[in-house]
Parts: sequence; structure tokens; C-alpha cells
Amino acid sequence: MTPTTVVDLGRQALELTLLVSAPLFIAALATGLLVSIFQAATQINEQTLSFVPKLIATFITLVLAGPWMITMMTDFIQRLFENIPAMIG
Repeated sequence: MTPTTVVDLGRQALELTLLVSAPLFIAALATGLLVSIFQAATQINEQTLSFVPKLIATFITLVLAGPWMITMMTDFIQRLFENIPAMIG
């Protein structure tokens, strides 16, 4: 296993991590922005008001994007397992 192979494998793993986590982060970010705008407009500064909608949005996004996320991860793992003999030898 050459250093180039290790670096390439690490790069692919990081790309997959970013790609899979992006929908959850975007949902939480958008929800946080909307709640912040609502709080600024109404001058309600309750900390729990921002937590619960983010949690709900993240859960809904996980339910909707979950099958795609699992497919992406299992495809990566299958490719990795199939290429283990070529990487070692």
C-alpha cells in the first residue's frame, strides 16, 4: 500500500463525510437562520426556541435523506472491500 493510495483513500472518505453530512448541516443552518430572524423581529430571546426547531428539522432531513446517505456509505464500503486485494498486493 503506497502513501498515494492512503492519501487518496483518506480524501475519498473525507469527501463522503462532507457529502453525507451536508443535508443535515444545511437544514440546521437554514432553520437557525429563520428562527433568528423570527427572534429578531419579535424580540423574543429564548434559547430553547432555536433548539427545538433545529432538532425537528434535522430529524425530518435525516428521515428524508437517510436512504440516500446509507446508499452512499454502503457503496463506498463495498468499493473499499472490493479493492482491498489490489491495495495490499
